[in-house]
Amino acid sequence: MKVLIDPERCHGHGRCYDLAPDMFGEDGEGYGTVLGDGSVAPGKEPDARLAASNCPERAIGLEGVLR
Repeated sequence: MKVLIDPERCHGHGRCYDLAPDMFGEDGEGYGTVLGDGSVAPGKEPDARLAASNCPERAIGLEGVLR
């Protein structure tokens, strides 16, 4: 699984990096950024889903997830 952020949708609420600080950070203006290449470490999938589901703008995407 990989996480990504759509910069056009992100409004900088910071929930992603508050909920999953090992996957997300913030840029100089407070907008969310993906750390590394976005790969989610084994066992951290629930944190990725939590961050995605708590983004008010639905700016976080999850690749490689079966729905």
